[in-house]
Amino acid sequence: MPVGDSMTIGSAGEHTWRYRMWEHLRETYGSPFALVGPRETLYDKATDAPVSYEYADPGFPRAHLAGWGEGWLHMAPLIGEAVRSCRADVLLVSLGLIDLGFYTNAEQTAENVGAFVAEARSANPHIRLVVLPVIPNVRATSDAPFAAQVTRFNELLAKTVADLDEPRSPLLLASPPPSYDIHLDTYDGTHPNASGEHKIAAAFADAMHQAWDVGEPYEA
Repeated sequence: MPVGDSMTIGSAGEHTWRYRMWEHLRETYGSPFALVGPRETLYDKATDAPVSYEYADPGFPRAHLAGWGEGWLHMAPLIGEAVRSCRADVLLVSLGLIDLGFYTNAEQTAENVGAFVAEARSANPHIRLVVLPVIPNVRATSDAPFAAQVTRFNELLAKTVADLDEPRSPLLLASPPPSYDIHLDTYDGTHPNASGEHKIAAAFADAMHQAWDVGEPYEA
C-alpha cells in the first residue's frame, strides 16, 4: 500500500512513483502481488480536489492511501482501517513534508509516526513498513527554520524507526535518493517529474531488495 502526500497521489496526467514501482515489481518480483488501498484517484488541479482518473497509463492498478496536503497527522487515524479493509502486508510511506510545513514541528511529527505504526500494527501485527525520509523541497532553500525542522525530523525518524523495529513487524528506513535534485527531478521544486518518480521508486525498491530480498535493484 503506497501511503503519502501530494508527491504520492500525483495529479492528473502523471505516472507517479507508484506506477514506477509497479512496473519494477512486475519485472523483478517473480510472484503475484497487488497494490492495495482505499483510494484510487489522482489530484485534479483544475477543481482542487482528488477526483481525477486520468492516469498516464489507464492499465495501472490505482489503489493507494495518499492525499494532496495530507501528512502523518492525517494518516495516523486512517491507517488501521485501511490496512484492515485492504489486507495490506507492506506499507511504502512517504510523509512529513506537509506536517512540518503547516501543522507540527519535528518532535510532534515523530510522535505521529509512532501513532501511525501502532495503528497499522493493531490491524496487522505482522505489517512491514518502508519509510522514506523527507526530501527537502524548494522552501528549504530560502526558509532556514523550515530546513532545520526537516533535518531534525529526519534524525528523529531514523531513531523512531530503529526503536520501533521488531522481528515480527520490521521497519525499514529507505535511503534518500542520493542524486535527487529539486531543479532537475521536480516540475515545481516539490513534486517529482519522471526522473524524480524513478528515483523515489528506486529508494523503496532498493531498500526492500537489500533488507528482504524482494525483487531486484532498481533500474530506470
